[in-house]
Amino acid sequence: MSDKRFYKIATKDEIKPGSGKSVNVGRDTIAIFNFDGEFYALDDLCPHRGAPLCEGFLDAGKVFCPWHCFDFNLKTGESETIPSMRVQAYELKIDGDDIYLLY
Repeated sequence: MSDKRFYKIATKDEIKPGSGKSVNVGRDTIAIFNFDGEFYALDDLCPHRGAPLCEGFLDAGKVFCPWHCFDFNLKTGESETIPSMRVQAYELKIDGDDIYLLY
């Protein structure tokens, strides 16, 4: 049995289209993104040098690291640039204007 549950982490209007926001959940820092009106959640730190992914740019369903442009798929956390480098992707639930993260 899993101890995971949904935590309210933001509202939709806090994350403008094409942008990200960093939130702390437990001991982790999570980046929440709004890409074309859909919301996604990944670990916020790039595994390459620790850049905040919430400050990266969004394109083609990916976030690109603001420091070295490594790409991470918004749905899976996988990188096409270096397949062995990935970040954790998290499940979100939208209820009205509220965004919940399964953690």
